[in-house]
This record gives sequence, structure tokens and C-alpha cells, in this order.
Amino acid sequence: MDAISTTTQACTFPYLILKYYHYTPIEDPPAFRLEHHRYCIKHHLRGRIKVAPEGINGTLAGLTVDCEQYMRDLKADPRFADIEFNSSPTTELAHHKLHVRLKSEILNTGLPPHIMPSQDHAKRYYIDTATFQQMRQQEDVVLVDVRSNYEHKIGQFERSLTFNINAFREFPPKARQMTWDKKKRYIVICTRGIKSEKARDFMRQELGLNALHLKGGILDHSQKGEGNGFQGACYVFDQRVHVTVNQRSPQPISQCHHCQQPSSRMVNCANDLCNAHLPICAPCTKRHQGACSVACQAHPNKRPYNERGYYPKQLNGYNPYIGLYR
Repeated sequence: MDAISTTTQACTFPYLILKYYHYTPIEDPPAFRLEHHRYCIKHHLRGRIKVAPEGINGTLAGLTVDCEQYMRDLKADPRFADIEFNSSPTTELAHHKLHVRLKSEILNTGLPPHIMPSQDHAKRYYIDTATFQQMRQQEDVVLVDVRSNYEHKIGQFERSLTFNINAFREFPPKARQMTWDKKKRYIVICTRGIKSEKARDFMRQELGLNALHLKGGILDHSQKGEGNGFQGACYVFDQRVHVTVNQRSPQPISQCHHCQQPSSRMVNCANDLCNAHLPICAPCTKRHQGACSVACQAHPNKRPYNERGYYPKQLNGYNPYIGLYR
């Protein structure tokens, strides 16, 4: 979907969810963060944005007209002229709080500072959806999925190499311990591309591998390539929890945590202290009141049953100006 041509859907889907990132030098991150925070308040946008010397990483939600204005204005800044957005229309506001935070990096990687993706790297070492479709089943090509366990558990591309990790920062040490075939070509995959770019440069610079990355990640592939070759569903970090990727064959590859029947329906455990990300089918979600275990179902911190398995944080007096000048 063209991220800046969604107005025709505004009547049916009044809101948009924007997911985006961009590696580009920001000389004065504190000033940029403050300006960005003010902008989002003015345009009634909510979500999470990280600002760092290496760029920006955000998930925003708001009315379609406000999100489209945000995309136009950000792209008008020469630093972000090439930024690409993944936009999803929705009937409800996906985020209710705004956090624009200053970070040392836009993705917690644990990698040394010289692993710094650039726009030159992105253009030289990415492949688009059409090229990916041609390459993904070639014998000398290996698909490297750098997402966490709970993400690739419910969905992944056929023949993907996955890792037993709970966060991306665990990927580099795992990769250093492996034996890699330097005659192979490696295509790095993640949800949107932000992890893939870091992993690609790490694999090229530290491991000496011929590594590329899938531009726009799984979400972009699902929109431009109908998700061909993807099995199961894709975990997303908003109220949808998971989305269908392969429009032609959306068959689950995971099993319900409780009944072991096929299910790609990802939920968060209703116990606030647990909050485990697990596939649980709709009947079992209702039967166990959103909990992953008997103990969690009886726990005093268990949140009220939510059939979608998504539990937004309570506003508790929140106002968007909190943190504005911090």
C-alpha cells in the first residue's frame, strides 16, 4: 500500500498505524526530539518514537489526515527524504500515549558503534520484494530471520534460519559462535527492516559474509508480494498483536499453548507480571480468561479478560506534555 495515498479509505478506516525507521545522522538529537514531541502533540499523534544520533524509529497512530500530514512533513526534511512508511488503516486508535525518547541508538543491539547502517548501504545491499521472490528458493541463498522466539514461533518464511533469542541484542553473540558458509548469499529478514539493516552490516563487516536484507521487511512484503512463501502470521507491536501475511495460504504453523490445536492467534498473558507472548486460540483464550496458566488465571495481578489478548497501559492521568522538556 502506498503510505501517502490512503485518503480514499479514510471514511471506512478513520485511523492509521504508521511504522517506520530511518538511519541518518542527527546532529542535535535533543533539539530534534523536543521539536518532534511538540509536532506530535499539535497533530494529535500517539505512539512511541526513539531519537538517536543514528536516526529515528517510530510507531505512531492517529487520524488518517494527521498521519498523512506527518509523513509529508517528515519526508520534506532532506535527512528523511528517503524514509519509507508501512501504514495500516484501522477503525480505532492503536496508541493512546505519546513517548518521544532520546536514546543512544534506535535499536538496542549491543553492537560496536562502527556498525552504522547508512543510506548508501541500504541502497547497495537491499533487495526488493520481486527480487526476494526470485532468490528465496535458490540453493545458494539462506534466509536469516533475526526476530525473537515469540515472533518467529507463529510465522516465518519457508527454509528460514532462526535463532533461540529473546531480544535482538542476543543475535550477535549467537552469530559469532556459528560456522557460516562464505560461499552462500544471506538475506536477513525481520518485521520492518530495522533489525535486518544492523544484522546485515554486522554480518558483512564482522563475519565477512555476503549479506543482504529484505527491504521493508515482512510487513512490506505482505503488502507488495502477497506474502508468498511466508507461513503462519506476523507478530506486530500494537493492538492487532498479529497480522496475516500470506494472503493466498494463511495457514498456522504454531499450536495453541493450551489445547495444541493449530493457531496463529497471538496474545499476551492477562497476568500483568507474566505478559508472556503466546499463541492461544479464541476458545482457550475465553476459557482461561486470557491467562497462560492456572496460576496466572488466579493471580491477583490478572487483568480483566480481553478477547484480543492485548492490554494497553492505563492512562492514569497521562497527558502528552509529560516528558516534553526532558
